[in-house]
Amino acid sequence: MAKAFVIDLARCAGCYNCQIACKDEHVGHNWDPYARSQPEIGQFWLKLNEETCGSTPKVKVNYTPKMCNHCAKAPCIDVCPTGAAYQREDGLVLFDPEKCSGCKKCMQACPYEGVIYFNEKANIAQKCTGCAHLLDNGVKEPRCVDACPTDALLFRDEEELRDDILGAAVLQPEDGTHPRVYYRNVPGKFIAGTVYDPESEEVVIGARIRAITGGKRYETFTDRFGDFWLNDLAVGKFDVFIEAEGYALRSFKALHTVKCINLGDIPMNKV
Repeated sequence: MAKAFVIDLARCAGCYNCQIACKDEHVGHNWDPYARSQPEIGQFWLKLNEETCGSTPKVKVNYTPKMCNHCAKAPCIDVCPTGAAYQREDGLVLFDPEKCSGCKKCMQACPYEGVIYFNEKANIAQKCTGCAHLLDNGVKEPRCVDACPTDALLFRDEEELRDDILGAAVLQPEDGTHPRVYYRNVPGKFIAGTVYDPESEEVVIGARIRAITGGKRYETFTDRFGDFWLNDLAVGKFDVFIEAEGYALRSFKALHTVKCINLGDIPMNKV
């Protein structure tokens, strides 16, 4: 039965334990025929990506662990001329270091940027193995999963993870590779700001904030600091309206949430 990873981004604290554990397991250790030693620098078979979203003081940092997706339809296997890339019965995709010719075709075929690395010294392609050398010796989960203090990473048979996979997303589903790394609670974009009265130089509490895109509406209110956050927005164009009793309506048209948006300090005019 195929194994799968489920990564809950809402639980990820950005501690880097997963990335460090991967380095600890594979740097300086030859796990032939599963993998040769990972170079000390330049390779991260599991890499914790940081994305800073927004601008000061409306900032969030999102963390996303990324690795080989161990695809059910792995393009790296299809293009490998020597049979070095193969898929095990448990679904893990491995590169046999003895058979790898260093042609880099797997790197060119993989749609997921930065998950396959090339070891110049050994002249071989390398990547996450799912710690297959540990699994085959009775260990139940890869080092990255074991090292996670918040249980953000899960690794079990795909069927056992069915409830956790429900509603989860995969990277680049349009590529049709059927990856077996699933992501829960993928953060959306946000629109944020601070509403204030320039005459009194006081924030406006309880102002109604509406964001409209197509037929969808999002609503929130400013807090006691005059701040508002419209969270988990999809990428698109939004019209934002700010209403408060005694003030003229403020609007922002066609805000494009390709990135998170901080509208900054927003003055309201009295009526």
